[in-house]
Amino acid sequence: MSMLEYNEVVERKYIVLDGAPYEVITSHVFRKQQRKPVNATKLKNLISGKVTEYSFHVSEKVEEAEIDEREIKYLYANEGKGEYWFCLPADPSKRFSFTEDQIGHQIKLMKPNTVITQLMWGDKTTGFKFPPMVELKVTEAPPNIKGDSATGGNKVIIVETGANINAPLFINEGDVIRINTETGEYRERVGK
Repeated sequence: MSMLEYNEVVERKYIVLDGAPYEVITSHVFRKQQRKPVNATKLKNLISGKVTEYSFHVSEKVEEAEIDEREIKYLYANEGKGEYWFCLPADPSKRFSFTEDQIGHQIKLMKPNTVITQLMWGDKTTGFKFPPMVELKVTEAPPNIKGDSATGGNKVIIVETGANINAPLFINEGDVIRINTETGEYRERVGK
């Protein structure tokens, strides 16, 4: 268990504050007039998801959280119950599920058998890491209207996982597109 000085609490670090794990979203060390430096941070509670602001002073130390990672394989979605089922890649018999609230909207962009990373603090799941980009086939796309391309607008398409994506007007059914999993936004067309 390592302790971090006030100025070591920086973006992407995990800390324990008031008995709960937090991810540091932003940090800014500054000095107010003749006072000692302060590290103003924004922290995200990894259990509740709540974001809070906290200032660390020169004399403060904070415990670094030990976040373990394990790979899990996405199997399928049970839309009726709102469950997403996973297993350990080495042992498909060990199955478990998460709700969309627990796992996040990015799961709608994952194909079955995609391996993602589960973040754990002790035995509690604190979050997930997804591939930054995915390539998915367009299954439904409304046709273009002649003369509509001059506006550079978007249309809503449906990809093979069932997710709705805003895409440029030139995207057609059968195209393969690249999508940013963090934002859910169309990036580029990569083929047919």
